Amino acid sequence: MAKAIVSISGLRGIVWSELTPEVLTKYVGAVVSELIDKHRQSRTESGVPRVIVGRDGRRSGEVILGIVSEVLGASGCEVLNAGIVPTPTIGVLVRQYGAVCAFQITASHNPAEYNGLKVFDSSGRVLNHELASRIIKTFDGDFVYWTDRPASPFKLKIIDTASNHLHAVLSTVNVERIRKKRFRVLLDSNSGAGGHLGEKLLESLGCSTIPIDSFPNGNFAHKPEPIAENLGAVASQVAEHTCDIGFCQDPDADRLALIDERGRYVGEECTLALCVKRILLLHPTSRRPIVTNCATSRKSQILASKTDSPFHRSSVGEANVVDCMIAVGAIFGGEGNGGPIDPRVGYVRDSFVGMAQVLDLMALTNLPLSSLCDRLPSYVMIKSKFSLNPSKLKDALSTVADLYPTAIHDWQDGLRIVWNDSWLLIRGSNTEPVVRIITEAPCQKRADELCRGVLVALQAL
Repeated sequence: MAKAIVSISGLRGIVWSELTPEVLTKYVGAVVSELIDKHRQSRTESGVPRVIVGRDGRRSGEVILGIVSEVLGASGCEVLNAGIVPTPTIGVLVRQYGAVCAFQITASHNPAEYNGLKVFDSSGRVLNHELASRIIKTFDGDFVYWTDRPASPFKLKIIDTASNHLHAVLSTVNVERIRKKRFRVLLDSNSGAGGHLGEKLLESLGCSTIPIDSFPNGNFAHKPEPIAENLGAVASQVAEHTCDIGFCQDPDADRLALIDERGRYVGEECTLALCVKRILLLHPTSRRPIVTNCATSRKSQILASKTDSPFHRSSVGEANVVDCMIAVGAIFGGEGNGGPIDPRVGYVRDSFVGMAQVLDLMALTNLPLSSLCDRLPSYVMIKSKFSLNPSKLKDALSTVADLYPTAIHDWQDGLRIVWNDSWLLIRGSNTEPVVRIITEAPCQKRADELCRGVLVALQAL
């Protein structure tokens, strides 16, 4: 039988076949052992550790929320139920309520039959690598320490989850500048958790909003990952409704893809690049660093170089990006999967940050989205994958490295090979027995050539 996936990103699997009550109980117990019982600084006045639990709109989420809450209550925790809430909002709520940690029940962009747990620490960020690794080790062990504290009767509902997050996002943009433009916006929340706050944000920014699939019942109208092949019908509606922009969220609303006024999918990579462009326009002499992961487009790197702003790449994964941002004091960061991270709101990927800041850039420059995207550094990115037994990964990386002996080799996360105007990345997947291959170059021909070269080399193993 297949097993649920436990990684530094949390717990994920197919509900009730992989993600069973027993697995959920053991994982929550591992978090209690490593995070709550060993880190007691965040407590209520009575000394009871406070934990927030929320979920995205998936149908299985309500039952899982009940299981998680009961386990936490039995461990002596005060449980605050946030209900259906975007993942980035959880990061705000942890700080707002002084919680020791939080659980978000979500499987992000995975299909409807999946669900999982994502854990936040008391600062409102996803767990760092060291702490997440300890939880994995405890989960994998034969014994999970259960506290001998008496069970807590405190299970309370958070009534207003949105206000603090909304105000934090609005504080990062010029609200009046945006309101004067009266943008017409299509918001596709795909029956996930982002619709309620998304509509409130756009209303606050004076937008005329056309929401589609905003009710969070988990009945996805299209495949949940906000990539081009899943958003054809949405893109058509942006043009049909003569909108200035289309915003497409994933089910837990930490990722944002863009559709321009022509109905053209301009993607997730542009979300981060446009946010970076805006902050560098507003702070051209700050010289504060920008951070992305090693699988993100060079667009943000080129933009940073134009203002002599330091640029850093982390390993893939939100936790790794956040670790690097904190270490270097970054002004902005994120991942090219549509996940901007603004430290002023929180160290969490945030689609609402993306929406507000892209609209502010449009208002600031008086340019439509199509023109803003066309003026970004021009690169073609190809993403592929190749089935490979994990035991052969080391040989695969060495084989690809030998293909390009004179290029720069970066072994931070798999192998990233860099030339002056292009790069390729090959790394093992954290979720399936494949290697992921990403290439980026100034033209389609060069990107295809790099990707094809890697695939041919792997087929020969």
